[in-house]
Amino acid sequence: MAKNDGESPTFHCPVEATLDVIGGKWKVVILFWLKDRTLRFGELRRKIPDVSERMLTQQLRELEQHGIVRREVYPEVPLKVEYSLTDYGRTLRPITDLMCEWGKRHMRRSARREQVR
Repeated sequence: MAKNDGESPTFHCPVEATLDVIGGKWKVVILFWLKDRTLRFGELRRKIPDVSERMLTQQLRELEQHGIVRREVYPEVPLKVEYSLTDYGRTLRPITDLMCEWGKRHMRRSARREQVR
């Protein structure tokens, strides 16, 4: 992927364009947890315990900028903020479903290999 001095990035293949939006260690994990539900920041943080608060905030902001995640702020004390997938974000569901199925198979394969040792 090449950047054009402040313009939109130039992609050399569609996978680059996809990874530009959902690439990184935590974005697809966030999409997984939001696939069927709306969650508050603290709930997401508990579901993804290895992500720092700062990184989770950054990843959510980037997903929001791409139109994948909706951030809803309720004027309450304490402030209530909920995250959910947009209609556009839900179009990524087939990708996350396939990744989930592949991950299950990989985890079973890894467990079998570990038993052999």
